Amino acid sequence: MSQQSLHYQLVIVGSGPAGLAAARAASHSARSILLIDDNPRPGGQIWRHGPGHPPTAALSQALEVLRHPAVRYLSGTRILGALGPQCLLLEDDRHAWQLHFEQLILCCGAQELLLPFPGWTLPGVTGAGGLQALLKNGLQVSGKSLVIAGSGPLLLASAASARQAGARVLRVLEQAPLSSLLGFAGQLWRWPDKLAQALQLATTAYRCNAHVLEALGQQQVEAVRIRQGRRTEEIPCDLLACGFGLVPNSRLANHLGCRLEHGAIVVDSEQRSSLPQVYAAGECTGIGGRELAEIEGQIAGFAASGQLQRASALIRQRRHWQGFAARLQRHFELQASVLQLARADTLLCRCEDVAYGAVASAANWTTAKLQQRCGMGACQGRVCANAAQRLFGWEPAPPRLPLVPARIASLMLDGAPPDTAD
Repeated sequence: MSQQSLHYQLVIVGSGPAGLAAARAASHSARSILLIDDNPRPGGQIWRHGPGHPPTAALSQALEVLRHPAVRYLSGTRILGALGPQCLLLEDDRHAWQLHFEQLILCCGAQELLLPFPGWTLPGVTGAGGLQALLKNGLQVSGKSLVIAGSGPLLLASAASARQAGARVLRVLEQAPLSSLLGFAGQLWRWPDKLAQALQLATTAYRCNAHVLEALGQQQVEAVRIRQGRRTEEIPCDLLACGFGLVPNSRLANHLGCRLEHGAIVVDSEQRSSLPQVYAAGECTGIGGRELAEIEGQIAGFAASGQLQRASALIRQRRHWQGFAARLQRHFELQASVLQLARADTLLCRCEDVAYGAVASAANWTTAKLQQRCGMGACQGRVCANAAQRLFGWEPAPPRLPLVPARIASLMLDGAPPDTAD
């Protein structure tokens, strides 16, 4: 074997609930399994942990699979792109190498949808999920006043995390109208755990049919202007967390050539994508929550390792949680007013300082990139491409190698890889 190559029967991208479940299921049969994540610790966003936030019991149990002799885990490892239908180019902080596989399971999770509004680039403004990640990595918010806005159950989860960290949560603003929320709540009896979770996270700061208009401040956010129904109000605050739901992270799948629909990876009953050697599970196939992600991960792991009977036994459970996902999407659909917050001078691409008005008339994403460099900065369009797709209906073109900023040495496969597997 070449020193610059790794060979595994099954490669799983992402170590969140779906990826860990896939590894656990496949470990009953697969000869060799490689689990890759670009984060420093396993768990994904749902089970993210850090200083003052030790692993939960659920995560500790899920991590048992990493001790299996057939499983190897690489953290802090980035996928630069595909070198062929069954070969990926990887790098970490020290090495670069080729990865050859027989089967691939994408468990890439989701990204937070951030929509531009005046003042959204001020220091002190984050995404709702971004706030949670910062808190779990040690952000100090004790005594600070906070407004959380956007859409979806993540707002309540972020508010709970902030309160536990000592922040004063002034408002939690949900853009969905009361009728939508009542319709959603009226069906939660079908998923008792979700109902109990909703009751636990409930707060008197919660407002529906309300959204951000503008973040105000000079050097950092000092206040937020909001609209609740027909009423406009300014609320002084130290921090603003604003996220408009989640979107599937299908960037790698798009690069590989998997078929996408509404930004999600299209899969069959066995979680197989349009490419026979590529499976997908979890939020990258559609937003549905941890429970659905784990079941899909198990099905993908069983199917990719030839355990088809075990995979089939989980289809009914998957259907149950797909019902929850469908209701989540329908009842928290963004209202038109939320898609019209940006002004002409509001930044859409913060990396390249491209204003909304500079690209709003472009025909598509490729034109916006060529004419204004939109999406060509450090984040490579991870924020603005999702926003543009939601605002303008632009479908992103398949990204090319490298998918992330990379060292030239990595592109030349310079350096020795970690220990390889047979």
